[in-house]
Amino acid sequence: MSSGKGFATGRVNLGEIEVIQVTQFERVCSCKTVRGKTTGVTFYRPVGFPDDFHCLGHYCQSNDQHLRGFVLVARDANANKDGYTHELKLALPALRKPLNYSLIWITESGHDDCGYFWLPNPPKGYKAMGIIVTDNLKEPEVEDVRCVRADLTQRCETSDLMFSFDSKSSKHPFQVWNMRPSRRGMFARGVFTGTFYCGTYLSSEDDLLEIACLKNLDDTLPAMPNLQQIHALIKHYGPTVFFHPKEEYMPSSVQWFFKNGALLYEDGKQKGVPIDYRGSNLPGGGENDGEYWIDLPTDDDARDRLKRGDLESAELYVHVKPAMGGTFTDIAMWVFCPFNGPCTLKAGIMSIPLTKLGQHVSDWEHFTLRISNLTGELWQVFFSEHSGGQWVDASNLEFIEGNKPIVYSSKHGHASFPHAGTYLQGSSKLGIGVRNDAAQSDYYVDSSTKYQLIAAEYLVDGDITEPCWLQYMREWGPTIVYDSRAEIDKIVNLLPFFVRFSVENIIDLFPTELYGEEGPTGPKEKYNWAGDEIC
Repeated sequence: MSSGKGFATGRVNLGEIEVIQVTQFERVCSCKTVRGKTTGVTFYRPVGFPDDFHCLGHYCQSNDQHLRGFVLVARDANANKDGYTHELKLALPALRKPLNYSLIWITESGHDDCGYFWLPNPPKGYKAMGIIVTDNLKEPEVEDVRCVRADLTQRCETSDLMFSFDSKSSKHPFQVWNMRPSRRGMFARGVFTGTFYCGTYLSSEDDLLEIACLKNLDDTLPAMPNLQQIHALIKHYGPTVFFHPKEEYMPSSVQWFFKNGALLYEDGKQKGVPIDYRGSNLPGGGENDGEYWIDLPTDDDARDRLKRGDLESAELYVHVKPAMGGTFTDIAMWVFCPFNGPCTLKAGIMSIPLTKLGQHVSDWEHFTLRISNLTGELWQVFFSEHSGGQWVDASNLEFIEGNKPIVYSSKHGHASFPHAGTYLQGSSKLGIGVRNDAAQSDYYVDSSTKYQLIAAEYLVDGDITEPCWLQYMREWGPTIVYDSRAEIDKIVNLLPFFVRFSVENIIDLFPTELYGEEGPTGPKEKYNWAGDEIC
């Protein structure tokens, strides 16, 4: 279990390497397109860190936001220890200077200033961790950066494309990318270093980068928060979730759902059985094999009441897990709604409420807070938006009561968004798709006070007891297949002539889950329970 002593101390021991986070930078140069179509990017070198720590690479950030980022600098964790044995001295050191550098790019005329991009050439058995940028053609000193022993690294991959510039000297554009570990999730040990990668002929699928990420070899994950610190983080950063002012299908607690008539069905048996309010009679473990499912009561009044939910009982179900090799903490917050309402089609200026498409019994949605374990700072929030989602930096969030972000839950579908508005799920270019409307209202849940901590596997000594219902791996609603073509045909007849596509083309614009009812599985069956969020 984490003692919490290493949380938010500004440094993390990764086994043989100790790292600290640097947020103080010195500008080197900027890049932007000749025609000024984009704001461009600026490159920085880290400064102001202790002499016994070493730079691993430089930092890059888009010019359309305030400077807010970090890189990790490193030192050999064993070099200054009293127990530094003869055997350790004979082993290859954790960090070594590069042999020299390869010049991989020079910014061309038309830029405000000139930049030279250098790739460190590591000794045999070592990996470079980032690119070095200078404002002149002189090769950097080998003392300027360190390479890391290969067994202390993991493969990384390109992530967000920050900049692309068509070059006269190359048939491929010069591109600058953020990086991330190739393997991510609560059991992965790759550590994000904050550096960037650049070059020509790159893609987001490129897995043969010449630089790597760090690897955390300390299985105790000493920088993870303890139980008391988890509660403090939720109290400090727990978002307020706003539901749409016209929302008909509110969230509820799982216990309220069970107490008020939810039934468990077994394949081959016509009659459902009541579910214990703790979920203790739900079949636990196994997989989603279709043998069991949950449904609403058969009585119409009880069924309608359960569909409407119960905002007063609603709470967030919290799963806490390591991210980026234990240098970040992910706090995943799950929202349960007894019913997902039908969707609304948007076609140009027309909005057409549908009667069946999109509805299903039970709805599990979530958002995730990513906290830096070096500083305790909220770094990003992931917003789950149906079949995907997006990470949003803390600087681009809306806040309420100081440090608490706002999460907007969309009408009927309960997807999470960072700002109020109408979001289109379909073809934004054609203006046709499913509407996701999000707005503030008097309907909200404050997750900083209304939450239940349901899992944190790294706390191994039983501090948290997982609820019985969390072990239920089957569907939380029945599967119903119906003829969606009839409703689609009605929609086509209502559309203006210039947007009347064939039925088949319209269907292709919509998510497949709209064409029948299928209850979702619970949180533990989702990929992101153990894996990283899917954007």
